Formats: sequence, C-alpha cells, structure tokens
Amino acid sequence: MMYDQSRAQQPAGKASGRDERRAPRPDALFPSGERDKVLQRLGQAVNAFADTPREALEKAEGAFDEAAALLADALAEQRRLLREGWQDRDPETQSAELRLALRQYREVTQRLLRL
Repeated sequence: MMYDQSRAQQPAGKASGRDERRAPRPDALFPSGERDKVLQRLGQAVNAFADTPREALEKAEGAFDEAAALLADALAEQRRLLREGWQDRDPETQSAELRLALRQYREVTQRLLRL
C-alpha cells in the first residue's frame, strides 16, 4: 500500500472526499466518560446492597434514569444528524444520496431495536 500524505495529515476520524457528506456512523451512543460514570454509580449500588439495600436500589434507579436520559439525548442528536443529511437538500438531490440516508436510518433503527 502506498503512503498517502494528504490523508495522513487529516485529523483522526475525518473522512475524505465523498464520505464527508455522510452523517457520522454511530459507533457509541454515549460518550465513554458519561457511560463510565453511570456504570460506576451502578457498581457502587450493587456493592452497597448488602449493607443498605434500599439505598442501593435508589442509587441503581438513579443510574438507570441517567442512562435513559443519556439515551434519549443521544437518539435526539442522531436524529438531528440524519435529518440534516437530507431534509434541506435540493429537491433534485441524487437518488444515491437519498439511498445513503435511508441506509443510515435503517442501520440506526436496527441497532436501536437490538438494545
């Protein structure tokens, strides 16, 4: 494989050329720091159960509520990005671009249904 200097100089994770028009693919729904905080709170709840069961359950419920809120926010942002990719485009938008948007909706929806 030949070294591509222009590609190597791009920031990590940045697509080049035609792929720049795509909405980012959903690799992780939550930022890892936020996910780790919720998991830490849940772990603390599990570890505290033997000593303070009711308090542990309240902590677990709080972790659940926080995860649900993060999910709702992540899904709203994903929807915004997907819609941004096609909604305000020229009515003459190429079928290939619309097909790409449809594929992205399908992938995200299928991923959501696997949760």
